Amino acid sequence: MSEANVPIIYCRCAYANALPEKVKNGVLEKLCGSSVPVTAVSDLCEMSARNDPRLKEITELAGKGPIKIAACYPRAVRWLFHAADTPLPEDQVEYVNLRELTTEDAVEALIPS
Repeated sequence: MSEANVPIIYCRCAYANALPEKVKNGVLEKLCGSSVPVTAVSDLCEMSARNDPRLKEITELAGKGPIKIAACYPRAVRWLFHAADTPLPEDQVEYVNLRELTTEDAVEALIPS
């Protein structure tokens, strides 16, 4: 699978407002305009708290090949999946921290040119 076809899980962080709005919206706009496979979720924190079965689906997807997760701090994302008893295969996941990156840097990490 080429780098351009690596599936992306994009977290909107809808409930915590932990991500800068400008970055969240800018990255999502670029992702929607690309040909990269993207799955947008409303909030990984909320999904973990509710043991949402989609977390297991994301873990299974990562078990089949590399994925990228655009969300907040990598350690937080790891523990959200762990708390929901669906730990991610670390060798298959690239985390893109939308809390610390600019829109441009996040897009470059997600959709390399």
